[in-house]
Amino acid sequence: MDSLIADPKLCQELIKQYGSPLNLHDYSSMSRNIAELREAADEHGIDFEIYLARKANKTLGAIDHAVAEGCGIDVASFNELDQCLKRGVPADRIIVTAAVKSVALLRLAVEHGVVLSLDNLDETAELQAIVQESGKPAAVALRLASDNPSIPPTRFGLRAGEWLTFLDQADKPETLKVEGIHFHLNGYDGGQRAQLALEALALIDALRDRGHDPSFVDMGGGIPMSYLDDGKQWAGFWEALAELPEGDESLTWKSDRLGATGPEASIALYPYHQKLIRGEWLRKVLATEETTTRRTVAQMLIERGIQLRCEPGRSLLDGCGLTLAEVAFVKNRSDGAPLVGLHMNRTQCRSTSADFLLDPLLIPTGPKVQDRAPYEGFLVGAYCIEEELILRRRFEFPAGVAKGDLVAFPNTGGYLMHIIESASHQLPLAKNLVIDGVDWILDGIDTADLLVG
Repeated sequence: MDSLIADPKLCQELIKQYGSPLNLHDYSSMSRNIAELREAADEHGIDFEIYLARKANKTLGAIDHAVAEGCGIDVASFNELDQCLKRGVPADRIIVTAAVKSVALLRLAVEHGVVLSLDNLDETAELQAIVQESGKPAAVALRLASDNPSIPPTRFGLRAGEWLTFLDQADKPETLKVEGIHFHLNGYDGGQRAQLALEALALIDALRDRGHDPSFVDMGGGIPMSYLDDGKQWAGFWEALAELPEGDESLTWKSDRLGATGPEASIALYPYHQKLIRGEWLRKVLATEETTTRRTVAQMLIERGIQLRCEPGRSLLDGCGLTLAEVAFVKNRSDGAPLVGLHMNRTQCRSTSADFLLDPLLIPTGPKVQDRAPYEGFLVGAYCIEEELILRRRFEFPAGVAKGDLVAFPNTGGYLMHIIESASHQLPLAKNLVIDGVDWILDGIDTADLLVG
């Protein structure tokens, strides 16, 4: 990506050919990220598998690279599953974790023998009806919600007692082959994941006592990464923001605190600087001890012959993506606040976090580069909304900025490009290019005919 940013002419040609904004993908960093997790698992001697969270990046190239690295794929819709199967991903290397599953998705999974993470009893009843029609048993993982009051409530899954009661009372429970336990936790707390992994192992013990034979615990995603190398930068931003009086826009649009109530980082944003990431984070989870037996999570997995699975998205795609956008105008708000308009909208570089706190880079491809005055301003987008901010921070342009320049948003490959992208106003979605040797080519997601289930 560094060589791309250093080539303004190439960036300009790509924007001219494919439009603005433009997503660019180079998956080579994924290999390093996968290796960090595997090394941690190997040190603890556990059976371990990684499944790329497909929802984090919709490109077909991401599927190909993950599978080439020996990973499975976590899918969350009919289209995601259908694309993976047509791409040649083995059915036993896919898990369906959609929060809400259509009948078409359930049927496709049953037809191909793909494991389904079961979320609730209504979904389970619908699945059983499909199984009885098809005559094929369904491979399932029970999605587990914690009973522990120290773990925040979740909308995902059912508590262990609810699953056991259902299985004890179910009509024809043999239609469901319980292959594992799955859970999904919000946030990135390793201690909470260790706790729920222990609860999952206890549920596996109870299931085995009832004649079931689950073989894995899948702890979902939420494996941390760090966008920033310097923790002082991260802390310094929040401290500076807290010191500003209400109405001061020198740091953020309309003095937005981004959810912060003091000098500490807001929980409304992804923690863009984290010390414990990927491999080191996983080591800590696996070394967590059960309070009664003092056995570690890793030891308890090994003793039961249970495989640990995870479904990282952002942490596998760290370093794999870049978004380019063209400057459309430079102007002032009616009260004089400086604005830089981009040919993109705010959903095209955004996750569920309140903002993206990574500095963009200016590529000066516009006119009169040598004659510009320094400038600063807010990046605004294409939607006809007063609060249409690409990013909510104010940026300095020491060498100026002009119509025709390009703005590069680094490290957007995980969630930032696709998770909430919208074609509102009938504006086209951003095209996705992948590196193929030395050439940038359209990813198959932008050339394939997609089915809707």
